[in-house]
Amino acid sequence: MPMRIFLAGATGVIGIRMLPLLIGAGHTVAGMTRSPHKAGELRALGAEPVVCDVFDAPALAGAVTSFAPDLVMHQLTDLPDEADQLPGFAARNDRMRTEGTGNLLAAAAAAGASRILAQSIAWRPAGRGGAMDEMERQVLDAVGVVVRYGQLYGPGTYYPDVLPAPPRIHVERAARATLPLMLAPPGVVILTDETLPRAAVAG
Repeated sequence: MPMRIFLAGATGVIGIRMLPLLIGAGHTVAGMTRSPHKAGELRALGAEPVVCDVFDAPALAGAVTSFAPDLVMHQLTDLPDEADQLPGFAARNDRMRTEGTGNLLAAAAAAGASRILAQSIAWRPAGRGGAMDEMERQVLDAVGVVVRYGQLYGPGTYYPDVLPAPPRIHVERAARATLPLMLAPPGVVILTDETLPRAAVAG
């Protein structure tokens, strides 16, 4: 059944691949980005562009409530373009996972969204597992679905031509495998080359 979907992180590496899949399946999608110059790209893909910063909680709540989604999909990260810059973005991405997730879940609750799906990862970076655990706890407390992706490889990722160490998953496969999870029961789903097609669910 077609849904109204608020996709936060719509221009990210998975979000931008989810959009045509969602539109093609007949869903109505609001694609959120914090970059005004990306609004045209979202519109061209068939989404309703929403320019908003996840850390502006009042504006975010207004945007999500105005769209009145059935499902809020969290594909937000704060990562650099180059892999060698990752250490400098650790604190920023941890904040996205914790405070950003909290703001998005609060906005979803205010809007009365009945379903939540949020991106996580299938490994724990050294010294930063706490941020991931907090993010997942928030989603599970909101009766949502946590999707733990393996390291992404393929076009537009940090590994366009080589395979990263496992756990890993091709970015296109990750996007396709996410689509049916919009109807998954609350819990944790692991999407990696090692688990597909038998994605493990726990919750």
